[in-house]
Amino acid sequence: MEAEGLGWLLVPLHQLVSWGAAGAMVFGGVVPYIPQYRDIRRTQNAEGFSTYVCLVLLVANILRILFWFGRHESPLLWQSVVMILTMLLMLKLCTEVRVANELNLKRRVFSAADNKDGEVRVPLGRSFLDFDPHHFWHWSSFADYVQCVLAFTGVAGYITYLSIDSALFVETLGFLAVLTEAMLGVPQLYRNHRHQSTEGMSIKMVLMWTSGDTFKTAYFLLNAAPLQFSVCGLLQVLVDLAILGQAYVFTRYPLKPAPHVAHPASAKAL
Repeated sequence: MEAEGLGWLLVPLHQLVSWGAAGAMVFGGVVPYIPQYRDIRRTQNAEGFSTYVCLVLLVANILRILFWFGRHESPLLWQSVVMILTMLLMLKLCTEVRVANELNLKRRVFSAADNKDGEVRVPLGRSFLDFDPHHFWHWSSFADYVQCVLAFTGVAGYITYLSIDSALFVETLGFLAVLTEAMLGVPQLYRNHRHQSTEGMSIKMVLMWTSGDTFKTAYFLLNAAPLQFSVCGLLQVLVDLAILGQAYVFTRYPLKPAPHVAHPASAKAL
């Protein structure tokens, strides 16, 4: 009788918890990028953040949306939509900041050239429609990134439309989405290694990556999820820990810049 009397309370409470969990799944993934976004806006410098992180997440979430057409899971669908919008906002900010810094560099270079009557080469605008692999994902306009995302979505969507009846294709699509997302931290890891610095990278973002990936991997292991999910989760955690290790090493033992003499004619775009 007592259990039945509490039923009126337990049912809405269970529903409320379910809604909260779904909301956390949808919006929780974008929280780590808030401190990085604020840091870039505050410093007007996006060099510390690898925009290839945005590329990885855009590809992974577009594939996840296409996977939804073969296996409907609404929370994952909305999570992907929110993440795509977030990555586009990050790209827009990074592009605007980088282009503004390049314009300031051009002004300084032209000013130096006028003072010394020298000829200085400056970088030209880079566009997606140039189809230059050397400038891939380093374009001068946010619209170029949108065009690239739409082109990839169109091609992947057409292939999915032709193969949606194949269970093997749908499962492969889901695995590719998970595997691509597992590569999330690799561009940032490579960027830090190449520059031998983590300056400009938000440590809060990486700590949130690590905590989220750890809980997610533990969930996969405890609930006997398919092996590929656990392997991809462990890979993400290892990459997160490697980035934190870079932050410790590069802060504790900073690379000493080599002495050089600045010359206007050697100025290049960042």
